[in-house]
Amino acid sequence: MEKKLITGQFNDAFTPVMDGVTNVVKNYAYWLDKKYGESYVATPAYPGYVDREAFPVLRYYSIPLKKREPYRIGLELLDINFRSTIKNIPFDIVHAHCPFTSGAIALQIARRKNIPIIATFHSKFYDDFKQVLKIDAFAKICTRLVIDFFNKVDQVWTVSKGAAETLREYGFKSKVEIIPNGSDFVVPENMDRLIEQTEKKLDIRKDELVLLFVGQHIWQKNIKLIVEALKKVSEQNMPYRMFFVGDGYAQEDLKNYVNELGLTESITFLGKILDRDYLRSLFARADLFLFPSIYDNAPIVVQEAAAVGTPSLVIAKSNAAEGIVDNVNGFMSDNDSISYSRRIIQIAKDREALERVGEKAKTTIHRNWENIVDEVYERYLEIIQDYRQKHKIS
Repeated sequence: MEKKLITGQFNDAFTPVMDGVTNVVKNYAYWLDKKYGESYVATPAYPGYVDREAFPVLRYYSIPLKKREPYRIGLELLDINFRSTIKNIPFDIVHAHCPFTSGAIALQIARRKNIPIIATFHSKFYDDFKQVLKIDAFAKICTRLVIDFFNKVDQVWTVSKGAAETLREYGFKSKVEIIPNGSDFVVPENMDRLIEQTEKKLDIRKDELVLLFVGQHIWQKNIKLIVEALKKVSEQNMPYRMFFVGDGYAQEDLKNYVNELGLTESITFLGKILDRDYLRSLFARADLFLFPSIYDNAPIVVQEAAAVGTPSLVIAKSNAAEGIVDNVNGFMSDNDSISYSRRIIQIAKDREALERVGEKAKTTIHRNWENIVDEVYERYLEIIQDYRQKHKIS
């Protein structure tokens, strides 16, 4: 019989703020709670949003994070109810998915309760600091503070080999374990009907080339390159429909850039989509998923596209390209708009090859979250046992 665990997932963002790390936290908590005991999510409060998860979500007081909307800064010290509630939960292990406020709370709980803490390195923090602070020296100081946090925890995980290398470049010297991300995309039986509904809703013809980006609209994700490449595709008189899904601080500027380049007839911004069936149908209808980010470590969206047989066009040697073989289960380009546009045109001209690569992506890139979390649970048990032996806890 499986040992039941009480686990905590700590992150500085959660639904309705949708990004890759939110997706990880949500699936860890869901499957751990469903199969292996109780799992709690601790995260900043989001005004007006009511949690409807199958597992408990503990929210603490927060204020807006300027220039990084819709993210918020948690101030748990001002939230007596949260502090009282979380103090009384008999956690077996806690897992920090962010090294900032939520990570500090998780570390404090772990040390107070004498239990292990894991921290996962998900993001290229230096890039974020540089974007906000503008000055390289300040960004490096903040990155060192992040590494200080990872040095204090009992286990450090990353989501890919590339992410582990980035963490090493930041100065982390201890052991790093790679636990990959999964996808919760289950292909529904009525997918064809859902695609038809989406085609009707967005006025897409059956024979139209559909391109898609899903993710935060932030400059770090190289989204400007997509628009610049599509301008060149348009100049070659290749028709297409491009859809951007998501939100972020750069969205309005990106829209203005699209307008400036005269691409509003071909490029549509759909905003944030929380309806999973609608999102699945978009992924499935897309012929090609455009993801030129060199910022992401192990993008779940590439897996989500693969789950429905849609291959991705990524940047060669980026962390997002890990596991992709060019022209086999995905496509690669150099990191410039000319190369990216040429690849889009080449790929679109051979629809049979495009379909074949999509089918290969489905069988080689996609892994479901339940299987990933089964492995996570086994590692949790080992880490708890090792910790108790090390600290002579009966």
